[in-house]
Amino acid sequence: MRVQKLFFISKRCDGCRACEVACLEKHSQSQSIFMTKMEQPSPQPRIKVKRPGNQYWATVCQHCTDSMCVRACMTGAMQYSPEGEVFHNTNKCVGCWMCIMVCPFGAIAPLNEAKKASKCDLCKDEKIPPCVASCSRQALFYGTPEEYEMKVAGD
Repeated sequence: MRVQKLFFISKRCDGCRACEVACLEKHSQSQSIFMTKMEQPSPQPRIKVKRPGNQYWATVCQHCTDSMCVRACMTGAMQYSPEGEVFHNTNKCVGCWMCIMVCPFGAIAPLNEAKKASKCDLCKDEKIPPCVASCSRQALFYGTPEEYEMKVAGD
């Protein structure tokens, strides 16, 4: 099983947050960044760029193979896809937020208005996730761990 996931290359990031904007737009009802302010519940990006010091860092789901959020989820809302990625079924989510508490990466966030959890879904309906496509500095990479290693080998 070759799980594809998002990888972040911190030395390439300049903190523009284009990835956050692309994610916000993709997960909005209107699919328009201009209309998101009027939506209820208000959409949230599933990737967050932070600067804990002198370098930027993106917080995004790591799609762990032995995921603490899947183990902690009492309703089965957090589960593995047939490909091995961790996905969140919002219909099963009861908003207990145990997944948020146990995620060591801080990659699961509460959707306060909806009282549900939210995390990266890898935009499986897209060939390349919009956050990756929007990154002009190529700080995000979507692929397998082996592909990522080959990509950064020359950096």
